[in-house]
Amino acid sequence: MQKELITHPPLADAGSIRAIHLKKKPRLGEMFIQGFLFFCGAVSILTTLGIIYELGKESLLFFQMPGVTLIEFFTRTEWQPTIGKFGVLPLVTATLMTTFFAMLVALPLGLSAAIYLSEYASPRARSILKPILEILAGVPTVVYGYFALTTMTPFLRLLFGDQVQVYNTLSAGLVMGIMILPLVCSMSEDALSAVPQSLREAAYGLGGTRLETALQVVVPAALSGIIAAFILAISRAIGETMIVALAAGAGPNFTFNPFLSAETLTGYIARISGGDVAYDTPDYNSIFAIGLLLFGATLLLNILSRRLVARFREVYE
Repeated sequence: MQKELITHPPLADAGSIRAIHLKKKPRLGEMFIQGFLFFCGAVSILTTLGIIYELGKESLLFFQMPGVTLIEFFTRTEWQPTIGKFGVLPLVTATLMTTFFAMLVALPLGLSAAIYLSEYASPRARSILKPILEILAGVPTVVYGYFALTTMTPFLRLLFGDQVQVYNTLSAGLVMGIMILPLVCSMSEDALSAVPQSLREAAYGLGGTRLETALQVVVPAALSGIIAAFILAISRAIGETMIVALAAGAGPNFTFNPFLSAETLTGYIARISGGDVAYDTPDYNSIFAIGLLLFGATLLLNILSRRLVARFREVYE
């Protein structure tokens, strides 16, 4: 008669028992940290939704006023809400002009400084120069505004004569570029430093010079980070307030002459919100419509930045 074999489950070793014990034991510290991080993320999302809600609600009041239409808002060249002129183009063109001049300064100088710090500077020089450059980021923007008004504008008048008005978009844009320069340099330098050293060594092994390696190998490899720095700098320039409020001008002016005064979107918001403007008037409600326009422009730039970064991103193992 055949005997039945009786098998027993294998005994768990000490490591398995310890793992089971650790899985069942609640970790209150990690649960608290996870809940805190979730709370922080939820606050940021809810804050954004709250901003969109308030801007949308107040902007709706503006566009419900008699004579205000989206077509007129985006196509007319006169902006005087008090007398029924609602063309936002003068403010938009002034904003684009100051942003353009700021980028003329910040992008080439910032990228050049980043290439020097990443590829040419010694560790000692980098440790000294980078903090000095980043000091510019800590200067209050109102100081930059007065610098544009009292230093840059007289310098431009010395070069081009009296055709340069005391308030002009050129001086505001140039000084804004100086303010944004540390942002472009820091982010671009981080992107360049993240490129693997093996790519540089391969380029040197093929006979490339340091400049050829930097421009033809390192910069293309870090292109996604550089593009993100550029777009973030443009967003920063569009949203700058104090420099343009002090140095660009305080009246809407549809012009492409950088020597003339013109009011930007943020400058108009600062002027109206800081004055004695009654609630539910065209001037008061218009600042929310302009704020929504700025929010939309920043959102589009962020979407563009994400798409470009995803398009040019390089992954190295």
